[in-house]
Amino acid sequence: MAYDASMSDAIVDAAHAFLRAHSTGELRFDEHLRPIRYVIGPTGRPVAPVMVAMLQSFDTVLFVPECVEGAMEVQVTLVQFDEHSPEGVLADRWRIHHGEPPDVRWAFLDIDAARYEGLVIDGEALVRPNPLAADEPSICRYMNKDHGEDLRRLCRHFAHINVEEPVMVAIDPLGIDVRGMFDVIRVPATEPMPTADQARRILKAMAEAASAAGTDD
Repeated sequence: MAYDASMSDAIVDAAHAFLRAHSTGELRFDEHLRPIRYVIGPTGRPVAPVMVAMLQSFDTVLFVPECVEGAMEVQVTLVQFDEHSPEGVLADRWRIHHGEPPDVRWAFLDIDAARYEGLVIDGEALVRPNPLAADEPSICRYMNKDHGEDLRRLCRHFAHINVEEPVMVAIDPLGIDVRGMFDVIRVPATEPMPTADQARRILKAMAEAASAAGTDD
C-alpha cells in the first residue's frame, strides 16, 4: 500500500523517527547482503562507506535494523562522493560515530522510497534537515565536558543501557546519539527539541528525571 496525502502524517513521522533511531542495517545489492553502518548528515541524507560492488549495483535496499520480517525496507540510490571534497566532513562524522571504516569509498544513500508498517512512503518525506546542525558541535562539547554523569544516567534510564564512558556524538530534534564502547546508543527525547535552547532545557530535565528515578542504583 502506497502513502498518499490523505493518510495521517503520524506514520511518516514514525518512519522518520525509526530511521533516525538506528545507525546500523544490512544492505542488499543484487544477490548479496552485507552489514552496514550509517550516519545521517545535516541535510537528512544517510551516509556510509561502501564497497565498489554496491556502487555498481542497480538494485540496493537498506534493511533497518537488519534483514528480517518486519524490518524497515529502504530503497536507496548510492551517490559516491570524494572524501577530499567538501562533502568529506561527512566521512569524519561517520568516523566519530563508528570508528575506522571497513571501506575507502563513500556514498550518500539517497532514499527513493521506504516500506514501513506495511506502507510505502516516498523518500522525500523521510529526508529532513536537522535544525540543530549548527549548534550540534557546541551542545556535544558541553555535554561531554561538563555532564558526563548525566549522559550515563540518560543512557541507563531512557535507553536501558549501561555505558561507562559515554560520548555524545550527535543531536537532532528527536534525540541524541551516544557512542559507547561497541555501539552507538540512541537516547530518544521526551519531547521535540527544535532549537538549541529547548534542547539544553529538555536534556537537563531528562537528566534530572533520570536522577530522581534512581537510575544510578
